[in-house]
Amino acid sequence: MLAFIARRLLETIPVLAGISVVVFLFLHLIPGDPAMTLLGERANPQNLQRVREQLGLDQPLYVQYGRYVLSLLHGDLGRSIRTNRPVLEEARGRFPATIELSAAALLIAIVVGAGGGVLSASWRGSWVDHLARVVSLVGISIPIFWLGLVLIFLFAVWLQWLPPDGRLDAGLRYTPLTGFVFLDALLLRRADLATNGLRHLALPALTLSTVPMAIIARMTRSAMLEVLRADYVRTARAKGLSTWRVTLHHALKNAALPVVTIVGLEVGFLLSGAVLTETIFSWPGIGRWIFESILNRDYPVVQGMTLVVALIFVAVNFLVDVAYAALDPRIRLR
Repeated sequence: MLAFIARRLLETIPVLAGISVVVFLFLHLIPGDPAMTLLGERANPQNLQRVREQLGLDQPLYVQYGRYVLSLLHGDLGRSIRTNRPVLEEARGRFPATIELSAAALLIAIVVGAGGGVLSASWRGSWVDHLARVVSLVGISIPIFWLGLVLIFLFAVWLQWLPPDGRLDAGLRYTPLTGFVFLDALLLRRADLATNGLRHLALPALTLSTVPMAIIARMTRSAMLEVLRADYVRTARAKGLSTWRVTLHHALKNAALPVVTIVGLEVGFLLSGAVLTETIFSWPGIGRWIFESILNRDYPVVQGMTLVVALIFVAVNFLVDVAYAALDPRIRLR
């Protein structure tokens, strides 16, 4: 087990190194000049050159990349070109918002998607099955940005049930303890804070969950149909066990292996999909920050956050491998 963990950790090094190279080169190939973004299009050439020298943009690309890697080895993601603040310092204030949004979306996707997949497989060919398949197909097909705008119009503009943007109402004041609204509400014992945060979270979480929800539902249905045809399931039914006991206790556990894989992969989608969702709903998280940084050619922010997201994705895939062993003892980690 320890050898497996060590090997997987070593495998992440070339992955992260490759990602850093690709992101660094792509960002520097995008048309635009960070110095001009800072000073404006009417800035004189002397000031532009001075800013480029201060930012190190006048150096060759291999020199800039070498300095960037050297900073990474010291745990420094650099400073934002726009604000001149450390990237890690700004990220600490934005990560809780993205984690809350992604966790809520993943919870919705797992509960609704897996539940719909189980029901669809259990009543194969019924109206429940057809409805679940249609909903999953629609969920995969609808673009996130279009769905977000439709939900805003329906629930925020027309019905006025939910707020269209932000994380909390502008008039709601409180001193953050952890940065996580719901955890702070629990620590401060403020029901109004939790309720307000939930109302703001509902629309972006639902928007972000649609694609993974549909994928999980389809994968769960497919895995359940295969397991329900197995001999041991027929034997369990022949012993007189109830349908739901056979489905949940015997079939679902064995059908969970491919579903766990999909859930692990969808974590990466949620983090990348948060860029669009957070921008649409003005959610103050990492995704919206990356989008704004791309527009402003803020290289250190985009490079640093891309590496962090990649590291999270690699870590989640490692946890999925470990979960395999817990779900199926036949799987040996070598």
